[in-house]
Amino acid sequence: MNHAPVPSPRARWRDRLLLQEDLNFLLTNRVPRAALTRFMGWFGRIEQPLVRRASIAVWRACTEIDLSDAQEREFSSLHAMFTRALQPGARPVDMDPQVLTSPCDAIVGACGPVAGTQVFQAKGFPYEIGELFGDAEAARPWHDGVYATLRLTSAMYHRFHAPHDGTLQRLTYLSGDTWNVNPIALRRIERLFCRNERAVLRMRLDTGHAIALVPVAAILVASIRLHCMDTLLHLRTLGARPRDCAERFAKGQEMGWFEHGSTILVFAPRGFALCEGIAEGTRLRMGQALMRLPA
Repeated sequence: MNHAPVPSPRARWRDRLLLQEDLNFLLTNRVPRAALTRFMGWFGRIEQPLVRRASIAVWRACTEIDLSDAQEREFSSLHAMFTRALQPGARPVDMDPQVLTSPCDAIVGACGPVAGTQVFQAKGFPYEIGELFGDAEAARPWHDGVYATLRLTSAMYHRFHAPHDGTLQRLTYLSGDTWNVNPIALRRIERLFCRNERAVLRMRLDTGHAIALVPVAAILVASIRLHCMDTLLHLRTLGARPRDCAERFAKGQEMGWFEHGSTILVFAPRGFALCEGIAEGTRLRMGQALMRLPA
């Protein structure tokens, strides 16, 4: 009588991991994403004390969120906790003028040179930057440049800041879906960043170099908010037409925030380089060195 071979501990561990990934993917992506995102935007703002305390307690129990450096001790809603400000000095900023700093707290995803017009969201999953920017011409300054994918988890500080002294020159809103942007989804859904709702922020540094920040929304991210708008409105109110700006930011100055965790893609032109130690999996805090300007 033939018996099936007994799986090794390594094989059992791999099977469990794949099952967990499948379950995570199913729960976060095979659901009515837009409806769930709108619901989260509404629910997160409820200030009724019982709902507020329960939702914050559940979120803290399920994540590694650290509120020790928050400016406030008590929050009026779950949304207020997500979009919290920090105590002064909680994020020291590298003021070296030759350094482009991380605009946010993040885990570094795919990063490195832009191969002509192509970058990766995960190993084996390339995409064209022209599609990400919504226009091949708009992506031209970053051909053969350098990029970094910065993923914010739901437990992280959600605000993002200017990576260098400069002027925000153009803002473009691109409508799209709200797929989860976690590593599991990035390994399974092609061109995910190009499918999701996103903004393209083109900034001219005081050094004369142009850079781009591309905040990408995701499931449960009710909106991306930007201070350069007259009022803090949902990006959809802008429509698809690019908006010219002349908003000056000092290095480290707050530019806006996500209402949940998501991703910011940073693009710089040829001549920039990733700083030492920046690689996939690196954990960064806002203000730490991310890229080095051309000598």
